[in-house]
Amino acid sequence: MQAREGEPVLTLRNRRGSEASFSARGAALTRFRVAGADVVLGFDAPARYDAAHPYLGVIAGRFANRIARGRFDLDGREHALAPNDGAHHLHGGPDGMSHRLWSGESDGDALRFRIASPDGDQGYPGRLEAEASYTLDDDDALRIELRARCDRATIVSLASHAYWNLRDGGASPILDHELWLDADAYLPVDAAGIPTGELRGVRGTPFDFTRPTRIGAQIAAAERLALRGGYDHCFALRGSGLRRVARLRDPSSGRALEVETTQPGVQLYTGNFLDGTLIGHGGAVYRRHHGLCLETQAYPDAPNHPSFPSARLDPGAEYAHTTIYRVTEA
Repeated sequence: MQAREGEPVLTLRNRRGSEASFSARGAALTRFRVAGADVVLGFDAPARYDAAHPYLGVIAGRFANRIARGRFDLDGREHALAPNDGAHHLHGGPDGMSHRLWSGESDGDALRFRIASPDGDQGYPGRLEAEASYTLDDDDALRIELRARCDRATIVSLASHAYWNLRDGGASPILDHELWLDADAYLPVDAAGIPTGELRGVRGTPFDFTRPTRIGAQIAAAERLALRGGYDHCFALRGSGLRRVARLRDPSSGRALEVETTQPGVQLYTGNFLDGTLIGHGGAVYRRHHGLCLETQAYPDAPNHPSFPSARLDPGAEYAHTTIYRVTEA
């Protein structure tokens, strides 16, 4: 099934009656319903994804998160990227992949979106071809496969920017949700959200989610620490390969979200800039902290920190990462 601008391409359904819907604009996850309940933020009107919004459900790229001053060196050459977050570069720039129309088609039980980004696009070197593949199994696990190839040495980090609210899909805050992360360290940031280059241990800080912890219990302290309005930080995940890295639970509904990934990091973002101007599913008003993102990705600003895991992609090599978001009922 070919994508049409401003419309969902396909709704994936499983035998339990759960549904996941998508838009060609940004290859976005627009709705995820489990046992009749919405668990992600999104818009009822498909055309709304053609207008500006805070990356609801999209695939962010060519580089998810921030690159300081929009500049990085590669093989002795400095590349200047288009700034769109003050002086910095965020989620691929002002006209990144998340804003564009991808081509989409159904392929058996999978939905595949593809996009090509030309050499020099937003300042990135090389022509990049990317693919996002979605499947939904009968255990309510949404599997996202992200792949890319480039004809020149470049950098790449693709990430799903879905906002989760397991209670009511975004009608109320997520402060009572409990979070566990398999991360012993996080990346401190400055007031602009740029990593300082340090990996700091989470023990004894508001960033310690090594045991299930209520988001609201520590968010005020995190706000004071980083001036970000809440959590907007990358955590350094333990291990490698496809492994379980996070669990989010809403005590009131009993729903939980289990996250597995091959990525080295996960950005915890608590919807700090949702301001009540967006109307979502069923008339829900999306206010501050009404959704949270668990964006599996490379470390932000990785090209400018040699000690961080590399985000380099060479010609002939393939960028390939998997993330699984599984929703369970009480």
